[in-house]
Amino acid sequence: MRTAYSVETVRAAERELMARLPDGALMQRAAAGLAAACADLLGRVYGSRVVLLVGSGDNGGDALYAGARLARRGAGVTAVLLAPQRAHGEGLVALRRAGGRVAAPEGAERLIERADLVVDGIVGIGGKGGLRPDAAPLAAAAEQSRAAVVAVDLPSGVDADTGQVNGTAVRADLTVTFGTHKPGLLVDPAREYAGSVRLVDIGLELPDEPALEALQHADVARLLPVPAAESDKYRRGVVGIAAGSARYPGAAVLAVSGALRGGAGAVRYVGPAGDAVIARFPETLVSDQGPKKAGRVQAWVVGPGAGDDAATVAEVLAADVPVLIDADGLRLADVAAVRARTAPTLMTPHAGEAAALLGVAREEVESARLSSVRELAGRYGATVLLKGSTTLVAGSAGGAVRVNATGTSWLATAGSGDVLSGLTGSLLAAGLSASDAGSVGAYLHGLAGRLAADGAPVGAHDVAEAVVRAWRDVRR
Repeated sequence: MRTAYSVETVRAAERELMARLPDGALMQRAAAGLAAACADLLGRVYGSRVVLLVGSGDNGGDALYAGARLARRGAGVTAVLLAPQRAHGEGLVALRRAGGRVAAPEGAERLIERADLVVDGIVGIGGKGGLRPDAAPLAAAAEQSRAAVVAVDLPSGVDADTGQVNGTAVRADLTVTFGTHKPGLLVDPAREYAGSVRLVDIGLELPDEPALEALQHADVARLLPVPAAESDKYRRGVVGIAAGSARYPGAAVLAVSGALRGGAGAVRYVGPAGDAVIARFPETLVSDQGPKKAGRVQAWVVGPGAGDDAATVAEVLAADVPVLIDADGLRLADVAAVRARTAPTLMTPHAGEAAALLGVAREEVESARLSSVRELAGRYGATVLLKGSTTLVAGSAGGAVRVNATGTSWLATAGSGDVLSGLTGSLLAAGLSASDAGSVGAYLHGLAGRLAADGAPVGAHDVAEAVVRAWRDVRR
């Protein structure tokens, strides 16, 4: 599992480690890892042209020491000092001894234009807000140049704890981060600025519970429900789908399609789109008598394509089983009714729906995804899966937020969210917790989107059919 820790936690771990190490040893570890990553990216170090963008903090020191290592291997290294009086003194001495040069910011754009590699050591993990006016032109020059851009610990100008980008920031091809991932490296919009991320172990001892965690294949494989020899459809779980309307029958069909591939033993459908569902999926158990009379279920999915059917939403929320609320159901669900539930509740809004529930602009949610998902989970007393380029899953009691980035931009297609709801609801019925069901559902859904698209447009039904391939890929 990939984990990320807050700046405060990282700083505390660094102080504890530095107290046990000789002076400068921790920075040398970081610089060695940074130099190795730069060398791998360059391919041929000797004769390459490297520009270091050096600020006043330890990130600048890391860049200077790494630059010294590259210079000793024959690279032409120039350090552009944005705060000459506050540059890391020992790192600067090391660079000069290795044959590196120093330049002022004025005219540095020309150096960047000719560089093979630009190292961003402007601002460290404690930076807030965008780049200062003197640094912004250098970041722009690096982005427009042919040089590869490597960020030290995280791209300058992004917020390490929140993933917010308030102003100009460096866009990196590679971020070399030390000790642990920082939340901003995993959460959009900052994640888009990080490029590929390489983690360098510098020996930090970190607490058991991180700020963020991201499941990997092995984690998902351990959580997938697998029937035992004595399993029947009821032991595997039955998921109820209360979705669709006369206007949106397709939402019901797509939610059922996701549910049938989510590990539960059976799917019950309740709603006005029964004929469309049974025509496409004859194995579905269809009822038009409402959720209370649908028969035994271990979890409900309510809301996709529901229109204004508030009564069905209320009836499902009154059930004493896990409930997933999506789409129209989010708008129709009463906050007090959700908070009063004793069984798990999982809400799955996209940014627009989350913004409506929070009473803010969509742009505010998109720019502050981490704080938005936490606030929504606390307000409703539910687990919240915030959909997007990076999907976030937060519990109402706080703790680590799960982040998933397996998706593809081709998943931004009508009905894709309905498939996710059915898939995730099926995982709930199979016995996964709300957090695990949301995380595994998002992982499989995103992976299925990649497999189905393969670089070309896809429809939601293609994504549903690819879930089986994603499942097998994870299990392998």
